[in-house]
Amino acid sequence: MPFAHWGAAPWWPVLPLFWAAFWVTMATLFLRARGRGWSPRTAPWAPGGGTQVSPTAAAEKILAERYARGELGDDEYFQRLAVLRGGFD
Repeated sequence: MPFAHWGAAPWWPVLPLFWAAFWVTMATLFLRARGRGWSPRTAPWAPGGGTQVSPTAAAEKILAERYARGELGDDEYFQRLAVLRGGFD
């Protein structure tokens, strides 16, 4: 027993300080995440949580990609975009 002559290990205050720092860090990370709009109900691992892309947003992205490649002209792009957004003009 190397520390038997000291009565107790000299490093015993390190463990409570470590756990205090750990829990303060966890609380800080949690509060910062909540401040940015995170919630356990919207977490990716939660049932039905995570980021879900609407079908309209996915279609708009495909439309924008086709427009960027030059497959659609200006008029056709804006006409199809208006249809997707509900303006059936």
